[in-house]
Amino acid sequence: MVGFGVADKMGSEASSMAVLLLRAAWVAGILPIMVAFIPWSKITPFRELLLKLSGRGKIMDSSSKKLSVPQKFFLHFYILAVIWTTLLLVATWLYAIKKTPIASEGEIYSSIASHLTGVSHDLFLGKSQSSVIEYTYGIWKSVFLLLLIDAQLLRRLYESIYVLKYSPSARMHIVGYLTGLFFYTAAPLSFCCKYSWEVFNFVEDIIAVFIVKGKDIIQFGDFDLLGHVNPLMQLKWCTWIGAALFFWGWYHQYRCHAILGSLRENKHKDNDYEIPHGDWFEYVSSPHYLAEIVIYGGLVIASGFSDITIWLVFGFVVANLTFAAAETQKWYLRKFDNYPRNRCAIIPFVY
Repeated sequence: MVGFGVADKMGSEASSMAVLLLRAAWVAGILPIMVAFIPWSKITPFRELLLKLSGRGKIMDSSSKKLSVPQKFFLHFYILAVIWTTLLLVATWLYAIKKTPIASEGEIYSSIASHLTGVSHDLFLGKSQSSVIEYTYGIWKSVFLLLLIDAQLLRRLYESIYVLKYSPSARMHIVGYLTGLFFYTAAPLSFCCKYSWEVFNFVEDIIAVFIVKGKDIIQFGDFDLLGHVNPLMQLKWCTWIGAALFFWGWYHQYRCHAILGSLRENKHKDNDYEIPHGDWFEYVSSPHYLAEIVIYGGLVIASGFSDITIWLVFGFVVANLTFAAAETQKWYLRKFDNYPRNRCAIIPFVY
């Protein structure tokens, strides 16, 4: 039985502090956007400032281009995010493998049964033992969420290189660029932040042992692929429903990005634009943003709804993309007299 010593207490406090800092950062990102949505004339200067700072591509204010970078720098986000998320995934997965033997196989299956039936596992096990199993279950759920995020980021990296054709003249504000770097660093961490301190200490210990004693001293036991994947198969039903919603959004975002990329393939001028058609473009002006919301909504469901940090990530995604979609809708209506009036900005039939 694993007790909580001084090191465990310090680790728990450090993880709690990391969670609080991440939550504060997401709230700080959401509030200005929510304020900008308030229909009050005195808010207009603030709203215009926020539009300038977040402008990119066709909705970027020309006066902001001195403080801008090429929009193709979106590629930097996905290079950073793929490396960072993959490191988090590998470290968390190894930590999960190391922690899993704490509970016997029978206890793990009993715990999973209690999750599925809603019966408290404390009725069958001691409180501390139940907490250990719950803790281990949570780590494996974080591994699953990081797997989904990595699948999203790898696809976005591929699209940035081969699918999306950014105009050489397309720019984005430097503040938007820095915000993107923050998002793609903080978002993956938010999906495993409850265990971040323990995982980082685990990795630090591995590195220290490797430096001092060499690779032959580091033992993870016999490699058992099925055994290292099987705990993922035992996650709650809501995790798999969330994964299904995630891949539904994932697929449609790829299709919408392919449509946008195809519009620029035969362009003779950088400022030529066409009205996109097909897939979710028949319903909204920014279906790739809608798909992103669906993707992160799937992650919320897969997480089990109970993690406030993940809800805040979702809130930031919704607020940020809704704000951008509203401006994109205005741009389309100004640009094209024949633009379909039945298309909403981002939520079909609603907004």
